[in-house]
This record gives sequence, C-alpha cells and structure tokens, in this order.
Amino acid sequence: MRSEKLVYLDNAATGFPKPPSVLKEVARCLSDYCGNAGRSSHALALRAAEKIYECREEAAALLGCPEPENVIFTMNTTYAINMLVKGFLKRGDHVLISDMEHNSVLRPIYRLADEGLIEYDVFSTETLRHGGTRGAFLEGIAAQIRPNTRLLFCTHASNICSLTLPLREIGALCRRHGIFFAVDAAQSAGHTEIHMTELGIDALCAPSHKGLCGIQGAGILALAEKQGLATLVEGGNGMYSLEGGMPWELPERFEAGTLPTPALAGLCEGIRYVRKVGCDTIATHERSLFCELRDRLEDLHGVRILLPEHEGAILLFTVEGKSSERVAGELAAHSICVRGGYHCAALGHRALGTTEDGAVRVSFGHGNTRSDLDALWRALKKI
Repeated sequence: MRSEKLVYLDNAATGFPKPPSVLKEVARCLSDYCGNAGRSSHALALRAAEKIYECREEAAALLGCPEPENVIFTMNTTYAINMLVKGFLKRGDHVLISDMEHNSVLRPIYRLADEGLIEYDVFSTETLRHGGTRGAFLEGIAAQIRPNTRLLFCTHASNICSLTLPLREIGALCRRHGIFFAVDAAQSAGHTEIHMTELGIDALCAPSHKGLCGIQGAGILALAEKQGLATLVEGGNGMYSLEGGMPWELPERFEAGTLPTPALAGLCEGIRYVRKVGCDTIATHERSLFCELRDRLEDLHGVRILLPEHEGAILLFTVEGKSSERVAGELAAHSICVRGGYHCAALGHRALGTTEDGAVRVSFGHGNTRSDLDALWRALKKI
C-alpha cells in the first residue's frame, strides 16, 4: 500500500471508523466490568448485565420495537436471519423474497427448499428500479401470494445499490393477507429511520458493526411480539438450570451461551451516537456524498453508474474494459478502500445485469467527507 492517506469507502461491509465513545466503552468493558451476565451475583457480572439491558433499551427505542425484552442478541445478522427462518417456517410453507436479497437470506431459504420442506418465489423490484409506481410493485407481489404463503422476507436497503423497498406498503399488504413480515435491515439500521410498529414489521434483523457504529461480534433479532419460534441452538443461560429445555421467556429463550458483552457495550454506545446525531442527518449527509460522486463519475469516460437516480449510502459502478475486482485492487493500491465483485448478492447482480464482471461498490458512512471523494476521484483518473 502506498503512502496516501487511507480513504475508507466500504461501509456496507463494515462501518469505519468507529465513534470514539464506542472504542472507549469497549475498552472500559474489557478492563472494568467484563463479567458473565446472568451467571453470577458479583459486581462484574451485574454491571455486565446492566449494560446489556441498556443496549436492549437503546435498540428497542431506535428500531421502534415494543419491548426491550423482544430484542434478542445474536453473533451477527446472518445468525439472526437463520434463527428466524429456521425457527419460524414449517413443512409446506411458502415464502416470498425479493430479487435484491443477500445470501444471508437466500441460502437458508434455498436449503429448506432443497430439502423439500418449503417453497419460495422471488418478487421483482424492476418496477421500483425503473421509476414505476409503488402500486404496480405491490401488485406484482400480491400476484405471487398463495394460500400457504406464511413469510415475506425482504431487505430494506440493497447492499449493492441505493434501492430501498417501501416497507410501510409491504407491511400493510402482509397484514391484509396474514403473512409474517421480516426485514433484513443490515444496510439501513442507523442510516435511516425505522419504526417496526409503525411499518408493520414483525421481525427485524440488523448488525452491530455497520450503521449502528458498533464492533463485530453482535447482531440483533427484534420481534414485534413474542413468537413461537423453534430454537436454533440450545444451552445454558443462567435460568432454570435444573430443567432440560430452554426457558420460554424472551430474550433468554434464544440467547444460549455467553453473550459478547464487549461488543454489546460498544453497540449500546453506537446506538446512542446514532440517536444523538439523528438518522435523518446521517441519511442526508450520505445522499449528498452520493450525488456529488455520481455527478463527477458521469463525466468520466467508460464509467457506468447503476441506478444513478436512487440516491443513498451506496453507489455502484462499472469501468469499461476492466473487471470490478481489478478496479478495486488498483484503487486499493492508492489507499482507497472499496469493494468489487458480487457482494454476496447473486440475484441483485442478475437483476442489474452485472454478473459477468461484477461491479465496484462505494459505500458511505457517517464519517466520510468530500475530501474522501476528492481522493477517490484522483485515483480513478490515474487508473
């Protein structure tokens, strides 16, 4: 890597840098109160339990989850999605997913379908991508609903472009048909306002380490109501230790094993940071960076921007005559951090027509500035 200042534009993979308050609290947890929450009555364990509950309260407030106890902590978003999909679906169920889903949603559903347990259909976002009405988009979903459709699982914001799905309208459609509505908020939590109750969301999955400004090692499964989900993993959690089964209370039923207290301490402070700054402020900042970069790239020969009219935290582009991996590698040589390839989103790249060489993803975060765009622009002109 050269001597240029590092420019980080890969926030869709993981957010960086972290707010100082997050780093400080993680370090304080590790040095001062990293006991095992729920296992003991000494000061370190009790303080760890207090911090974890504070994190539940912060997450519930940010996401519009009815009760802090309905916020279940997992190791990451992928695990949360697997818990929900495999704990909720039953033999013979039908599932609807969008053509913008991440492999974290696709692969669990593919596996259950391959085993003959469920069926699924993919609804198209083409209408939204090309300026059509939300009504027409919803009609396309409604046409695929069956009597046994039990779950609709969709992303809120794509991880390869700035397309967002209209959750309020999808939630209303699901309520009318008695369908459980689950949302992958990996790319939207912390970037845009989400209120589960207002949007009609039954379950929401989100990571600590992206828009919520925490560190790796924790994820969220938030439930609107207590659900009769089957457990994916069983084990100890400090409750009813003489009994053979997991407790029925939330969140303990789904939190087997030791929780990642340092990661949750960081997540707690990350959410506080997001709430203090405001999701709307963060979203406006990211859109302004998107628009400026889009306007610059449109003047660069050989560059094609995918869905330039959808403004948000992610800009996807290709360079004529070069694979996306090559472009990303050449930018890395100039200390510019972006991501090339297929971004674990095969259906999305097929929908956008970028399966041959993938595409280059620039993803913004709260800490990016116009000077980062200047550095990227200079590097692109060199390669």
